Amino acid sequence: MREPRIKIPAATAAADYHCVTRTVNGEWLFDDVAREVLRRQIWQVADYCGVQILTHTIMVNHFHVVLRVLQTTPVSDTELLRRYRVLYPKPTRYQAARLNVIAAQLATNGADAVEWRKRQLRLMGDVSQYMKLLKQRFSIWFNRAHQRFGTLWAERFKSTLVGPGALGPMITYVDLNCVRAGIVRDPKDYRFCGYAEAVAGNAAARLGLQQVIEGHDWTAVQAGYRERLFGAGGSPRDDAANICPDEVQRVIAAGGHLPLAVVLRCRVRYFTDGAVLGTRAFVEAQLGARRANLHRPRMKPHPLPDWTDWPDLTTLRAIRRPAIT
Repeated sequence: MREPRIKIPAATAAADYHCVTRTVNGEWLFDDVAREVLRRQIWQVADYCGVQILTHTIMVNHFHVVLRVLQTTPVSDTELLRRYRVLYPKPTRYQAARLNVIAAQLATNGADAVEWRKRQLRLMGDVSQYMKLLKQRFSIWFNRAHQRFGTLWAERFKSTLVGPGALGPMITYVDLNCVRAGIVRDPKDYRFCGYAEAVAGNAAARLGLQQVIEGHDWTAVQAGYRERLFGAGGSPRDDAANICPDEVQRVIAAGGHLPLAVVLRCRVRYFTDGAVLGTRAFVEAQLGARRANLHRPRMKPHPLPDWTDWPDLTTLRAIRRPAIT
């Protein structure tokens, strides 16, 4: 039985999430065109849902997105109409006529307008609604473009609630996907990730990184982020492609200590399978608030091992398989 997804209600506070979802059977389905469409939809649906993208990476058979669900604030009817037009920039003749009727009724709270308003608001300010809408819209486009039908995604998306201390390592881990896969040596050269978009001048992508990395302007933020991506010097190392998870495992088994920039070039399951990742106090607070609804009420926080220089992080779920692969 699946555990309920752990979320912080948007009515109480903002919250950050790392979400990842894969294609059915892990098939390599996404060429450059598909990844470009998905990249645009990530931003488009985020604008509609009122969530903020901190970074993302799109690979050939999966994608990651780190997003912030802001605390709920009133959304005006004018803003609702703007967001709707973002989602449907080229409405059919029927959709355009229908929207004109709704817009006219909103001022007087007509019955159709009230129901339309409720329907839009239900899709906003929630990580589950964002991912559902994004995956649905992309699936429709992909199936039409490739004359296929049926499911595109393997299962429901994974999500990790990201707390204090974990957000910096998390966005770095996500942007380094293309480096771990051996596609590029520097994520700035991989157009389907948030860091590359920020380097190219995307204001929303820059704003996302600026929420995590300290700096007065983009130049300072970028310099600080490159230190996270590559360690001392802030540039790719010649031996970066030679980092082997087996070697990392041997160092860990021998009680050694590794730089975080090295560990993040491996697959770290704590970032995808931990359910909640942050300080111990943060994880304990989330566990305490939801213990009655968990299928395993005896769950307890699990501190991450100290074989690298990440902060004192704790995860909610124990990782039974090797944490580094």
